Amino acid sequence: MNNVFYINVDPILFRFGPFTVGWYGLMVALAVVFIVGWMLWQNKKYKTLSNDAILTACLIGIPSGVIFSKLLHVIDQWKFYMENPGLIFSGQGLTIWGAVLGAVIGIWLYSLISRQMHFAEFGDMVAPGVMIAQAIGRVGCTFNGCCYGIESDSACAVIYTNPNSFAPNGIPVLPTQIFEIGYDLVVFVILLLLRRKLKPQGSLFVVYFALYGAWRFGIEYIRSGTPFLFGMHQAQLIGLIVLLVTIPIIIFRVRWKKNEDENIIQENTKDSNNGKTG
Repeated sequence: MNNVFYINVDPILFRFGPFTVGWYGLMVALAVVFIVGWMLWQNKKYKTLSNDAILTACLIGIPSGVIFSKLLHVIDQWKFYMENPGLIFSGQGLTIWGAVLGAVIGIWLYSLISRQMHFAEFGDMVAPGVMIAQAIGRVGCTFNGCCYGIESDSACAVIYTNPNSFAPNGIPVLPTQIFEIGYDLVVFVILLLLRRKLKPQGSLFVVYFALYGAWRFGIEYIRSGTPFLFGMHQAQLIGLIVLLVTIPIIIFRVRWKKNEDENIIQENTKDSNNGKTG
């Protein structure tokens, strides 16, 4: 156990009278600020949407994401919250799937009602930034001690020692939060490489969902949690559903832009040359 890394971080960053500010809340706030900044930066770069539409989408997506995130967590831990209803509105207990799906639903509805924004275009623009935002959020989880993995004696295990940590003290567990930070950064690079190379619009957003769905389906096997349905964790079940939806879309609809565009250019050149010889 000499190789085990010890984490002795107090989840509470500081206290101000009756109020407390935790690492988790700070990182979630930073993730939100990042995603808004990412969208404005990308829009300045590519000028595909209006800044007003982006800011309005964020103002709708953020609260809808928070609400849905809390809702999924309460459903997942229904028995606990029925015994402790006062904790339903606490700042703890948010799910990434809930945040993503809630934001997507809210922004999609906004795009349908306002018609000021093409949702697929928005999705492709925001997808890489979402991965960084999720990585930032997982930093908060790491300091918080939540979302930890199963007990393990492996060399990559960590031990939480702070008494305020959400992880069990003194027990080596797999740092699944850190694993996800690394995975999020890898997917961020992949999405950047694929950006503007797929068609139709919205394909990059679908790829994001597929890659993250595959991760959550797999990582839940080594994450601590309670079975939700069919012996799977809630996040694992959602990941499976996402895969069942996105994989057929990728297979049957998503195409490379480059090859098809080159064929179109070649065909147009051929037609042009035929016209000249005729």
